[in-house]
Amino acid sequence: MRTACHRFFILLTVALPLSCASCDSISEKPTVKIGYMNCNNQQETMQRFRPLTRYLSEKVGVNFVAVPVDTHDFETRFKAGEFAITHTNSLLYIVLRERYGTNLIAAEKRGQFGSRSAGAIIARKGSGITRLSDIRGKRLAFGPMLAPTGYLAEYDLMLAAGINPESDLAFYSIPSGSYKHEKAIYGVLFGQYDLAAAPMLDLEVMTREGKISPDDFTIVAQSKLIPYCTFAAAKETDPGLTEKVRKALLELKPTDTVEMDGERVKVMKAAWIDGFEVLTDAEYNPLRDMARHTNMPPYQHY
Repeated sequence: MRTACHRFFILLTVALPLSCASCDSISEKPTVKIGYMNCNNQQETMQRFRPLTRYLSEKVGVNFVAVPVDTHDFETRFKAGEFAITHTNSLLYIVLRERYGTNLIAAEKRGQFGSRSAGAIIARKGSGITRLSDIRGKRLAFGPMLAPTGYLAEYDLMLAAGINPESDLAFYSIPSGSYKHEKAIYGVLFGQYDLAAAPMLDLEVMTREGKISPDDFTIVAQSKLIPYCTFAAAKETDPGLTEKVRKALLELKPTDTVEMDGERVKVMKAAWIDGFEVLTDAEYNPLRDMARHTNMPPYQHY
């Protein structure tokens, strides 16, 4: 009953305002909350996505509010009706789609693969580890457990090669705290681990920032490309609003700015994004196959 009430409230806040499109005062505009999945930490998430949220408010005529959400709390808070629009990694999008019928809005583009990314198993160059058959008995660091290209894709690669991470490695672990992907990559560089499950995008970004050199690592295996971070809407959200958000995202240009804390800020630069692209839900099926193969949500069996 509580969930139904929250959903009704979302419908109300979205529907009322569309009849008031000419209102000039932001206080008279409808308020719709966007839940942004924290990548590294809450502060970084807000710095990245407050300008994008302001841009959407100006383009759509709705008072959008950014809500930072911990990955493992995301489903619970979405189910409770705390936000109507979601920005999550692609695995969490599938979880919300399968369990609550969320509607896809657009996928984020970033890096060499655009709206897609891949996971890789890396070793330090010169370690003698060059193939998946070499990794038995080795120490491996994963990224966060719900990370599509920092956990799921690499786990799937190992199972497909006949290697059970639960029994064929010396051990595996997940670094504590924030910046888990970087910690795993640095862990290989400085010898704490023999291997890491590294998102290709993180390797690309860390190289561009001068933190690592590609010459330091051997890519032992790389997954197929799968969709990157994704905007979606609760199924009760007004279709007209969903379409306006999609249109605003697709029209976003590198030169677009918003006023933020007394200065003009470039929206795409602040959010670390290169743009957005419309994907079909079927294009997430390779990721669904990985989740089924590895017994991960939303398809896990106990």
